[in-house]
Amino acid sequence: MKHLSTKNVALVGVFAGLHVILYFMSFGLWRNWAIYLEPIEGIILGPWAGFSAALIGSIVARMIKPIDVWMFGIVAEPLGVLTCGLLAKGRWKPVIAIYAFMLAAYFVHPFGRWLPLWAILDILLALILIYPVAKVGKNLYEENIKRLPVSLVLVSFIGTVTDALTRVFLLIPAGLYAFFGWPPEGVYYTFVTGAVDSYIEDVLVVVVSFLVGVPLLLALRRIPSLKYPLS
Repeated sequence: MKHLSTKNVALVGVFAGLHVILYFMSFGLWRNWAIYLEPIEGIILGPWAGFSAALIGSIVARMIKPIDVWMFGIVAEPLGVLTCGLLAKGRWKPVIAIYAFMLAAYFVHPFGRWLPLWAILDILLALILIYPVAKVGKNLYEENIKRLPVSLVLVSFIGTVTDALTRVFLLIPAGLYAFFGWPPEGVYYTFVTGAVDSYIEDVLVVVVSFLVGVPLLLALRRIPSLKYPLS
């Protein structure tokens, strides 16, 4: 990661603080509202500064308000931001490596062959889209704004799905289901209901990115002193 100025370090702190705030505002579905911030976090801060901001924010939030499944968000949220930052810079190989490793571990596990395939269709779609999205991701930093909405929506989709994939990896291949003492029936129920929520969240993240993210990025471009990505 390139050297950050004091002003840029402060910006990382702002995003970490937003991460905490969105964690406390969350209600309803599977994941907390930080997933709506992840695409912008990765695009503005870049992959590594964004990863750091998300990691700090997710840890601080769960230190203030601990939950029994705290480790899922602390790992998944920074990886979602990292993925958005990498794709925005056109770097598809590290993202492919993340997906290949986690999906291979999932399907090798007995539960990966037992749990319904429909529950991870968004993950499989994201895997297919990684390369083409990385190719259009650079449009997020170009002067021509015509392709900005499409690029942001696609990067946002893969980012939120990466967050979900990481949680699946932690639950099944990494064995957290056993750590929590969940029986197979409990894993199945959690996995299926979580998948339904995840599909809803995929749509919500795309909508929020289009309605809020696009105007926000356009507004930030008008600030002469703000040059992004930071890393």
